Amino acid sequence: MSQENENLEPSWYVVHTYSGYENKVKTDLEKTVKNRELEDYFFEIVVPMEEQIEIKDGKKKTNLKKVFPGYVLVKMIVTEATWYIVRNTRGVTGFVGSGTDPIALTEEEIRQMGFEIQNINVDYSTGDSVSITGGSFDGFIGTVQEINKDKHKVKVLVSMFGRETPIEVDFSQVTKIV
Repeated sequence: MSQENENLEPSWYVVHTYSGYENKVKTDLEKTVKNRELEDYFFEIVVPMEEQIEIKDGKKKTNLKKVFPGYVLVKMIVTEATWYIVRNTRGVTGFVGSGTDPIALTEEEIRQMGFEIQNINVDYSTGDSVSITGGSFDGFIGTVQEINKDKHKVKVLVSMFGRETPIEVDFSQVTKIV
C-alpha cells in the first residue's frame, strides 16, 4: 500500500471474505473500529442482502439472501492503518483491487448495486435548538453541536443529570424547534 495513495475522502471498497464469514467480518470489523476509536475513518460496513420469496407447499416464505456471497462493502478512508485493520480481520482474504492497492467503487457501480448516493439536506444547523424524536433520547431537547453528513448523524448537547452531555443520533431523529 503506497503512502501517496492515501485519500482523505471516504469511498466504498469491496472486501473479499471466506464464504459464510460475511456477517462475522462485518461484526468483528465494527468492534475493532469502535475499540480503536476509528469512527472518523469507517462510515459504513454492509453485507448487501435482498429479500427472496419462496413458495413451498403452497406457503409463501420470505428469506434474506446475500446479494454478493463472499464480499463485504466498506465505506472508509484508506490509510496505512485502516488498510491493515481490514486486511487483518479474521475471515478477510483481501480487498478487491490490483496488488495491495484497494480500488474504490465508482459512483456508477454503487448505483448499479442499488445503493443511493444521498446528499441529505437537513433543516437545522449548528447552534439550533432541536427536539429528539425516537430512540432512547426521545423527547429530549438540546442544541446541535455538530452535523456529520457522511455518517448521517447529528451531535446534540442535551441537559442530563444537571450537565450538558453530547449525544449522537440519526438525522431522522431530530426536529428543529421553531
